[in-house]
Amino acid sequence: MTIQCISPIDGSVYAERPTLTRVEADSAVSAAKTAQVAWAARPLDERIALVMAGVAKIGEMNDQIVPELAWQMGRPIRYGGEFGGFHERAQYMADIAQDALAPMIIEESDSFRRMIKHVPHGVVLVVAPWNYPYMTAINSVAPALIAGNTVVLKHASQTPLVGERLAEAFHAVGIPADVFQNVFLDHATTSDLIAARAFDFVNFTGSVGGGAAMEKAGAGTFTGMGLELGGKDPGYVMEDADLDAAVDTLIDGAMFNAGQCCCGIERIYVHESLFDAFVEKAVAIVNSYTLGNPLDAETTLGPMAQARFADGVRAQIAEAVAAGAKTHIDPALFPQDGGAYLMPQILTNVTHEMRVMREESFGPVVGIMSVKSDEEAIALMNDSDYGLTASLWTPDIARAETIADQLETGTVFMNRADYLDPGLCWTGCKDTGRGGGLSVIGYHNLTRPKSYHMKKVTQ
Repeated sequence: MTIQCISPIDGSVYAERPTLTRVEADSAVSAAKTAQVAWAARPLDERIALVMAGVAKIGEMNDQIVPELAWQMGRPIRYGGEFGGFHERAQYMADIAQDALAPMIIEESDSFRRMIKHVPHGVVLVVAPWNYPYMTAINSVAPALIAGNTVVLKHASQTPLVGERLAEAFHAVGIPADVFQNVFLDHATTSDLIAARAFDFVNFTGSVGGGAAMEKAGAGTFTGMGLELGGKDPGYVMEDADLDAAVDTLIDGAMFNAGQCCCGIERIYVHESLFDAFVEKAVAIVNSYTLGNPLDAETTLGPMAQARFADGVRAQIAEAVAAGAKTHIDPALFPQDGGAYLMPQILTNVTHEMRVMREESFGPVVGIMSVKSDEEAIALMNDSDYGLTASLWTPDIARAETIADQLETGTVFMNRADYLDPGLCWTGCKDTGRGGGLSVIGYHNLTRPKSYHMKKVTQ
């Protein structure tokens, strides 16, 4: 079997790779298990240095990586790739590793040494998505390797060159080939491996259906899993918000990367006193976009990764309009619309009975609703099957924190949105998944606690 990357630029086959047979996959996992013992025995400083050298090597490849990303998943080259966030996340995890992985000393006396160590799971399977393929992968890959695990990376079929680039970089700086492996697996083989306890931990970023398949495969194996499965992230603009800042940030959060962001803004609630002005400014911003070939420097909005994704968003918009929603963006401004190229859209007169306000869109569309109070906004923000992030706009931090405490979500932003802070746990609730990446907690999830009760005297 082979996997294919169909480029959203022109529908051509950009890359094609054969998948591993079950025998080949078993061999790869076996090699990872064997290599893990020696890798974990290396000094922590050495593991950190090797990982960060590999990260730097990716930076050296950036001129090649940027157009590769455009061809694979459609992001315009003008934005320069992902190395900034990729490096920031890896560097932060490297910086906190000594403290995060240090033993927790409970007692050090003449009689006892009692402590809890953070020991690696063993072999970690990382299943990474295509939308931010380098940054999402490094969230788990860097701390997993630093903590002493070996890593098997299965990247999305839409971005197959990303895993190859990571392997090239890590191996070039001296990380052994069996310690970090990039593999191409079909879904059935992946599920079979999980069911056979091939991995000691699985970190998956993707769809709710994909996460359910992972859990089903691992049922009864007690394999630990971290699952980030999507979102329908809200923004709430209060009557005292900085309107210009709120519009600029929330609309960028809704439209950047053609709306294909895990923590992108998908629904906005605006206090009635600012509603008309917010919509007017939002429409002006979106009207200024240039939809087109991501290899062109003037393009600000590229195609979605696949035509079927774009068609799914078109269907949500059409259903909403049929149910009474109002569109604000003129199709005449975006003649390139068609196939994977999807014009952006702003909707008002939307309700939570519409799919566009309930189901993940993952495209350049956002619904905007007027609200009268914090209580109404809180109820609407919580009226979702997802819980990844929420963005609150007000200068009043006490008010924002009071609202935040009532929100069913993993992260709450105040006066910003669509950002992953490596110092904070990246986590979600409800259908967004479970577990947590980055921060100290990221290390705790990629290791297991092991207790030591050492009696120094025999009587």
